[in-house]
Amino acid sequence: MDSAVSKNILAKIEENVSKVMIGKNEVTRLLLAAVAAGGHVLLEDVPGTGKTVLAKALAKSMGCAFDRVQFTPDLLPSDVTGLSFFNQEKAAFTFKKGPVFTNILLADEINRATPRTQSSLLECMAEGQVTVDGETRVLEAPFFVIATQNPVETIGCFPLPEAQLDRFLMKIRMGDMTKKEERQMVDRFINAEPLAEIQAVCSAEDIRELQRACRQVYVHDDLRDYIVALVQDTRKSNVGVSPRGTLAFLRVSQGYALVQGRDYVVPEDIKEVAHCVLCHRLIGEFDEAQKKVVVTNILNSVELPTEDWSKR
Repeated sequence: MDSAVSKNILAKIEENVSKVMIGKNEVTRLLLAAVAAGGHVLLEDVPGTGKTVLAKALAKSMGCAFDRVQFTPDLLPSDVTGLSFFNQEKAAFTFKKGPVFTNILLADEINRATPRTQSSLLECMAEGQVTVDGETRVLEAPFFVIATQNPVETIGCFPLPEAQLDRFLMKIRMGDMTKKEERQMVDRFINAEPLAEIQAVCSAEDIRELQRACRQVYVHDDLRDYIVALVQDTRKSNVGVSPRGTLAFLRVSQGYALVQGRDYVVPEDIKEVAHCVLCHRLIGEFDEAQKKVVVTNILNSVELPTEDWSKR
């Protein structure tokens, strides 16, 4: 799949999502970059900002199998992954698949569940498989988790463990709507339900091809050095990003380039995704604003060489 075909598929998905979402074009592009990169996304903001609607609109646009788990304090790991039970008719144990056996999983309000249940997603997010009762079952590609969470300050929420956060390619905030955008929302939804009306614009095989194309997006040697230098700088204060985060940074940069219709990465791609990829991986007693300042300072301090980035 060449970059023109990839761009066409991504543009169709973005246009479809925009029929439901208003003023969230950049958030949608970041989500699509994650889809192309084959990673998972954590959407965070206060309740009612459209996190679940955005996730559903993206899922419906992609023509993939979709399932949803509403995370609550009493949810068990087996409610997510599935469990084995004794089937009296067959006189043998039978495995009942959980909702993770899908292409797109919406983990709604993930931080309302206990850490034990949250951790049930670790293996499937990192390795694309589920192990229950000693038997490992591979998940069908593409497998994409869109998790939503409310700010930790919200009553009844459990902070996600660092190991869980590191499995998310990006953490994206929805942001506020302008007065004009909010009025457009009122006009659009007053007599219709756009989410119920949109149809798929691509297939699961298109997404698999898209993900293969993302791996072929060219990254100049100097930009590879630049990505590594940025990550290395986060470790100077013992708050650093993990090697998994380095690879996530690379993949999302490739995915974002593909969203922009290019088969090569430019510095702007790296800078555009830096905060979403790096901030939630910083370890320490930082709030969101402080983490953004740390990453911004690193972006401003690491020298960027000037090259022909498309030259192989």
